[in-house]
Amino acid sequence: MPEQNQWETKVANLLKAELKRHGVTYAQLVEKLAAIGVDEKEVNVRNKLARGKFSAAFLVQCMKAIEVSTLRLD
Repeated sequence: MPEQNQWETKVANLLKAELKRHGVTYAQLVEKLAAIGVDEKEVNVRNKLARGKFSAAFLVQCMKAIEVSTLRLD
């Protein structure tokens, strides 16, 4: 079973892949998050994704902001 930091990397890569798939930059993500009432700064988003440390709530907020309705985990 993967270690905690491997899971964090997997989740960060999952979010990065969805951003790329939808052609959304970090700056655009910040704007889209603001549109749904989530206040984030671009540098904070960049750091969260680089570290891979963010809450499940943040992941769902990002997915909602970029209009992802399903995730494939395999």
